[in-house]
This record gives sequence, structure tokens and C-alpha cells, in this order.
Amino acid sequence: MCRVIVMGACPHDDHVQSSNWGIFNQHIWGDYDQHSQGRVPEDWKPAKARQKDRDARWSIKYSKAKVREGADPKAAKPVDLAIPMFGYKNHIGIDKAHGLIRTWGASAANAHDGARLPELISMGNTGSGVWADTAYRSKKNEAFLAAGMFKSHIHQRRKPRRPIPGRIAKANTRRSKIRAHVEHVFAGQKHRMGLVVRTIGIARATIKIGMANLVYNFQRLVWLEGRTAPV
Repeated sequence: MCRVIVMGACPHDDHVQSSNWGIFNQHIWGDYDQHSQGRVPEDWKPAKARQKDRDARWSIKYSKAKVREGADPKAAKPVDLAIPMFGYKNHIGIDKAHGLIRTWGASAANAHDGARLPELISMGNTGSGVWADTAYRSKKNEAFLAAGMFKSHIHQRRKPRRPIPGRIAKANTRRSKIRAHVEHVFAGQKHRMGLVVRTIGIARATIKIGMANLVYNFQRLVWLEGRTAPV
């Protein structure tokens, strides 16, 4: 099962228009074109350059607003949010039986999730099923799984401007019952462990993310060992 979460700092204002975000970004980085190309602006002194993370990237986390049941129909409806995030992503693959992190990787926040699927699939895994959200569905990934004798349970997307067919919706619901287990890992790291990546550079961020994944596995193993053995 594969899923990612953005780890890093974000502005406090949830409602950020693209123009304001550009101003905010320019205030931090100055010439963003130079930064995105990996070049250091000429007016930066060494002391300033050491305090800038040139490996991290911006991304946007979209939040779909939902209307609560029994809400007043005349009340203002909640709005969707587009929250800018700056930092890195933690890509993980867990096993279905025990919920332990088996494979993982770290990348900048703007990295495409689906491109990381081959890195998260272990050829030594005895199970053949792979569960993931729609970000991982592509012809390339489906061909990769088929070539490795894996069975794809990746969620299917709906076609643009069309409702999702009932049979696909039911299939996605069945997949979600298993795929949702990976969300527990990120919830544990975010809330119980209070994980926040505050390092400079992808090398240090990778080490911190890797250590966080290792600590989670220790905690998970303690819980598994403490369970009552089945009769």
C-alpha cells in the first residue's frame, strides 16, 4: 500500500490566492526562477545561502470541503481549501498483514506520487496485491505491476465532468477498506509522534524521515508483540 504525506512548514492563512502565494514565495526566495533551476542568486552571501533550503519545493495540498449531515441549508457552505506546503514528502509502502513499513523514500514536496511506485514495490514480497490511491494509477504503473506478477488494486478515477459509475465506486470502496490502513501510519507520525521535518537539504531530511519510519516500526512491533496470541 502506498501513500504520501507532505512534511514541512506552511503559511498560517488557509485561504491563499495564487497571486498572494507568488508574493509570499518571492519574499522568501527572491528570484524563484534561479532557485527552481538550482542556481544561487548572485546577491546571496554564503551566510544567507546556508539558511536556505534549495532542495525543498512548494506544493499545494487540496482539501475537499464536506457539508455536515443535518446542517442548516441556509447556512454558508464550507469552501474547498488550497493550502501551500513547503518541504518534503514521505513515501511509504506497508504490508497488509502487520502494518509495518516495508519500503520508503523521501522527495521534495512537488514530486509526483505515481512516479515513486516502482521504488515502493518489493519484489521479495510474498503477497501480490498492491493497494494505492488514484495518484498511482497510470498505464506505466499498471504495466510495471503486470510485468512483476502483481495484482493491481489501485483506485480508479472518474472521467472528467462525468459521475463515477456505480460499479467503480463500489470497487473503490472495497479497496479503501484495505488502503486506508496506510493512513494510520501517517496519523501516528503526525499526531502521536509530532513529526515535523525542520532540516535543510534533502540528505538531512531523508535521514530524519527514515528515522521516523524506523521508530514507527519499533512502536508497531511492540504493539504486535503485546497482543494476545490467537487460540
